[in-house]
Amino acid sequence: MGVFVFLPLILPLSAWPIARLAEQHLHPRTTTRMLTALAVAMALCSTVCLALVMVVGTAQLPGNPLPDGWSDPHVRAAVPFDEVVGKAAIPALGVALLACGRVLWRHGRVRRSAHRALAGLPATAVAVLPDGAPYAYALPGRRRDRVVVTTALLRCLESAERRALFAHERAHLAGRHHRFLLAVQLASHANPFLRPLRTTVTYATERWADEEAAAAVGDRRVVARAIGKAALVSRGVPVPTLAGMATPGPVPRRVAALLGPAPVARSWSSVSGSVGWAAWTAAAGTAASAMASVNSALTMYFILYTEAPL
Repeated sequence: MGVFVFLPLILPLSAWPIARLAEQHLHPRTTTRMLTALAVAMALCSTVCLALVMVVGTAQLPGNPLPDGWSDPHVRAAVPFDEVVGKAAIPALGVALLACGRVLWRHGRVRRSAHRALAGLPATAVAVLPDGAPYAYALPGRRRDRVVVTTALLRCLESAERRALFAHERAHLAGRHHRFLLAVQLASHANPFLRPLRTTVTYATERWADEEAAAAVGDRRVVARAIGKAALVSRGVPVPTLAGMATPGPVPRRVAALLGPAPVARSWSSVSGSVGWAAWTAAAGTAASAMASVNSALTMYFILYTEAPL
């Protein structure tokens, strides 16, 4: 197994170039799906790596619950610097699992509280709250997805801008963007090196919804005005976010993109240059991470089975 067991912990660095270039050259829909898949795959591999190293670290602790054979020198020799790395992996894995658990708990809590707040309103696709704070967000549900908006925000927008706002939030629901955002949040908490991917996916989902709204409304400038006004009037409003669904992202860049031409959905055969090389680098890093994880897991299994048959 050797040093290859540590590769999944650092190989997420290979995805940083594509995270930066994808938002500039690829369609937001492609960026969201590709980077989410990369982040989830790399996070799983790094978690497997920590779990394997943790076995070696736990085997060194007095009174550990593992079989005695798992403390054999052959098991410890499978991981370089086992005394330091093995013990460090125990709190590292614990922190990662607690952070992911906190994200899931918070996501569920905010979602339940949002649904409770709408309990007394008619079961319509759009829920208008009589609130003096201007905000809007998309709320996915088991039976019905809803767009939540306050009267304060509606008063700040013109008729066409309201249609753009509703189209934007419906695009979030139709694209199930909360699932992508939740997945990359969990991945970035499992491995901090994946945080640039989370930032890019958060921006890409907003751009994806912007483009869907522009196509639905038929006027990119109206969508740009609606986004700009909503961001200005809702600045500083403390609204609980649902896996980043209410995070507006870098609004000036979104407005500038809407004032330009619509992005073209490119096939992979048309992607070349720096974007192509970055994509291949990220794909190679993911493949190497997966291979290292599988190889380390199988090696550790056979070592443990030889020393202490299950």
